[in-house]
Amino acid sequence: MKSVVSFLIFYLITPAFGYSQITGTVNSPFNSIRQNSVSSMAAFGDTLWVSPKLNRLIDGETNWYSPENADSVINGKGRAFSMALKRDTIVAGLGFTAENEISGPVSTGYGFYFSTDGGTSWRFSDFPLDSKPPDRCISSSEEYEQPMGVEDYDPDCDIIFQYGGNMYTRTRITVPQQSVPFSTDIHGNTVFSAVWATGLLRSTDLGNSWERVILPPSYASTLHPEGSYFWSSRFTFFNEDIQDTDTATINRYDPLGDFNLLGFSVLIDSQDRLWYGSAAGINISENALTAPIDSISWRHISYDNSSDGLLSNWIIEIDEDPQTGTIWMTNWIAEGNNASGFGVVSTNDGGQSFEHHLIGERINDIDFKGDYIFAAGDNGLFISPDRGKSWIKQSRIKSPNTFIRSSARHFSLAVTTNKVWVGTSDGIASTSDLGNSWDIIRTNFPLSGGNAYDQEAPDVESYAYPNPFSPSTHEVVRLKFEVPKSGNVKIGIYDFGMNLVREIENNSFSPGTYEAVWDGYDSKGSKVNNAPYIYIIEVPGKQINGKILVVD
Repeated sequence: MKSVVSFLIFYLITPAFGYSQITGTVNSPFNSIRQNSVSSMAAFGDTLWVSPKLNRLIDGETNWYSPENADSVINGKGRAFSMALKRDTIVAGLGFTAENEISGPVSTGYGFYFSTDGGTSWRFSDFPLDSKPPDRCISSSEEYEQPMGVEDYDPDCDIIFQYGGNMYTRTRITVPQQSVPFSTDIHGNTVFSAVWATGLLRSTDLGNSWERVILPPSYASTLHPEGSYFWSSRFTFFNEDIQDTDTATINRYDPLGDFNLLGFSVLIDSQDRLWYGSAAGINISENALTAPIDSISWRHISYDNSSDGLLSNWIIEIDEDPQTGTIWMTNWIAEGNNASGFGVVSTNDGGQSFEHHLIGERINDIDFKGDYIFAAGDNGLFISPDRGKSWIKQSRIKSPNTFIRSSARHFSLAVTTNKVWVGTSDGIASTSDLGNSWDIIRTNFPLSGGNAYDQEAPDVESYAYPNPFSPSTHEVVRLKFEVPKSGNVKIGIYDFGMNLVREIENNSFSPGTYEAVWDGYDSKGSKVNNAPYIYIIEVPGKQINGKILVVD
């Protein structure tokens, strides 16, 4: 297949959206999303689910549903890293950030949530871990037996498993650190999850039990039960000749020694094939849904510098166009891997060849609406009206009352019956006309009455967010306030000497709740110094004051 390596990106030209401009009232629902940065979304029919707290919205509604009995995400430390939907069934892969005194924050697996009644009730499945090895294998144990060479390797310190007619060993996964369920998919009662350091998990009973799926070594183009394979792993022992620790390579299934065992994405396609994306390419199985765990076969494809191959090896996201059956996947550059760059590839022949798209763009997610393809990336939102032949980079997403920051990263996509949804680092945007107009949703904290996440919050007349504010990082700070009756509204930013730094609004408004924005620059176009600043909002009948701490 001919590789489409050249493409044209058209930029939508729209008038500049002034940072000091207020364009309309903002909604203040009590039930809103938990945070503005939304990295994972999933949709089925008219229903949308979003991370991190499993909030749900049905098209046409304004209040977001929060699951009442999913304690691990509502009241606990868990957050949804991945979700998969099938009618009334929802599967959510959960993780959290653990603190490590030496290495700092570490992404950690937490478990899975299952609902079979549309989210009314939830069942938690613990993250599957291996049992600890015998004490003689643990260096901190008094019974530890120090290996003095490769001949002292003890298979019982690891897990012995069978694949095909051969026996192998694999390292134990006894802690959940670095095993976040980044991607999950479901078919009937069978669930697959790509779980980074753990690799690929399969459950055939909706999470009541889990199996670890065996994957090809990075060097292998296939994995079949009839073959014999070598997974490279470093074995540590004490070398008496050098009076120090030494290492040797042994045959052991070990994610530390093989990038293809590091899982990031998974898809069950309409032909019941399983696609698994790793840091070493794409893997395709025709029988992973039904075969015993020791008999799952794979084709493994990695970057080979060909014109119709992958752009690079790290497969972050895999999606299927529901109308054409074409498989699309994002390609990122993995450390230590050869690659030509970031981008997106598509295949309509089961991975025999690939077309290239959006070369150079770091794309996080892909979704489809009719003939249109949407790609969310670090550099913005890209839209193809002709199934990938040409691409439009969406200009700044703005609604009648707000906008998405131009520096915002676009993380996730979902398509409901009537809308396309985009999760960004600055809120959720939705369009019902393929990108011609937008609505924007952010986590809401009403000026009075708190919200679903803080119901005892005191009433305030205004607030600024984020605060402290970094112009370089946040781009804008938003000032939320209420206009009690029609009249002129004037908003100014002052230094602590009460010298006017910049007037950001002076116009007539009708009653309602509004948000003004300030970009951290003075009236002369210079970035202000780090310091506290005072904002004064003059509305009919009163004056409202507040503080903004600028730290850049």
